[in-house]
Amino acid sequence: MRRRDHRANELSGVEPKQTLAADDVEPLSAVIHLRREQVEEMTRHARAAWPQECCGLVAGKDGRATSIYPLRNVAADPAVAYEAAPEDLFAAQRRMRAKGEALLGIYHSHPRSAEPVPSETDVRLAYYPRAVYFIIGFSGDETVLRAFRLFEDQGRWEPAPFVILEG
Repeated sequence: MRRRDHRANELSGVEPKQTLAADDVEPLSAVIHLRREQVEEMTRHARAAWPQECCGLVAGKDGRATSIYPLRNVAADPAVAYEAAPEDLFAAQRRMRAKGEALLGIYHSHPRSAEPVPSETDVRLAYYPRAVYFIIGFSGDETVLRAFRLFEDQGRWEPAPFVILEG
């Protein structure tokens, strides 16, 4: 497999009404590995939701993504925020547990951003410090994927490295 290393250069959310148990979130991994088809699945979801934000989960083991779980965005204003539909989130959690997966990341889109970075709301509502937060932006016909570690308790974020495995 060819590897392409993506180091982020640079999420809107609303207060979650449902949460994942600490045991369902994988401990910090230095680098998340995604397959090209997983990235394409996330970007297809973002394109289908445009001009609204999309959201979903990235699940796997040992820093390697094994599944993408697109979720419906039921936010009051989905053009500028995301909130996962509770029934979708619970169904994804059940599938993750059945497959022995843990939460690696949370993804959503910023439909009007060519260089997406976490918003103040993204950071304030980042309740999973061990998860990587992926943000999909749009630059014309191209999508841009960035990854971040968000530290809600410190009110800050930092780029998170990830690798896209080709072929």
